[in-house]
Amino acid sequence: MSTKVAVLGAGVMGETLLSGLIRAGRRPEDLLITERREERATELRERYGVDVVSNVEAAKQADTLVLVVKPQDMPDLLAEIAPAVQASQTVVSLAAGITTSFVESRLPEGVAVVRVMPNTPALVDEGMAAISRGAHCDESHLELAESLLAATGRVIRVPEKQQDAVTAISGSGPAYLFFVVEAMIEAGVHMGLPRGTATELVVQTVVGSAKLLRETGEHPTVLRERVTSPGGTTAAAVRELEDHKVRAAFLSAIEAARNRSRDLAAE
Repeated sequence: MSTKVAVLGAGVMGETLLSGLIRAGRRPEDLLITERREERATELRERYGVDVVSNVEAAKQADTLVLVVKPQDMPDLLAEIAPAVQASQTVVSLAAGITTSFVESRLPEGVAVVRVMPNTPALVDEGMAAISRGAHCDESHLELAESLLAATGRVIRVPEKQQDAVTAISGSGPAYLFFVVEAMIEAGVHMGLPRGTATELVVQTVVGSAKLLRETGEHPTVLRERVTSPGGTTAAAVRELEDHKVRAAFLSAIEAARNRSRDLAAE
């Protein structure tokens, strides 16, 4: 028998998960999504053929609740749905910095909570999601969460104590890569390339390099050294990056993201 899944929150990530589940073969009648604005609700109904309901109605109807709201909105959402949640339901939280114990403390005793850190490449089914079990989870709950997140990319399991680091690496990671892409494009323009040409060169280089990493399984240092001939152009560029302490800057940036994730949990 099919289980009903409700996505609470129709923002970018909520809609991304909904569309991914449908593409992966879930029937629209087995899915719910919540949205207060009538215009947006109508758009979702017409686009996906799903029922758009209130948060409380979703909590009453669904077997699995996927909470896709901003961290600062989570306390109000949990207070709203708690009276309708049953211990037999599974709650999957995609809010950065929100611990399973925080969610569990605001819901009826015994509810299984799975914490997830997704990222935006889920928009093109190339997401990276890390999941962690709460106090009342067993293997079936983790497998359920994996099946949901696999609709938009890859899924790994991590202990919850590692989620702040995951947030800093893969959750925020796309922004770091886009930052590098921006810089490379601007360098190309500075050297006289048309912006369109520079953009195509950089984007395909990033896509190809990522594919090379994944498909060869080789260490990035090995792949970098293959491009870096002694005394050549790449060696000159890498020397500049090292002189400007780019590696150290990345470490500091990622540590700052981890620390902010911890702050969100504390707040």
